[in-house]
Amino acid sequence: MEKKNSTENTELAGRTYQASDYQKIDPLSSGLATTHEQVSDSYMEGDISSDNGSSEG
Repeated sequence: MEKKNSTENTELAGRTYQASDYQKIDPLSSGLATTHEQVSDSYMEGDISSDNGSSEG
């Protein structure tokens, strides 16, 4: 059984989203771009169940 290179795993774990990930075709870039889009959409949508201080029922 071949031992995997631990430095490769460290590089993957330290990778963060870059705007250019939308144009790349590798699985890591694609996953980061998709996750970034989902988080961004959720953040912009907000929590619809939050109390915004209005007096409406």
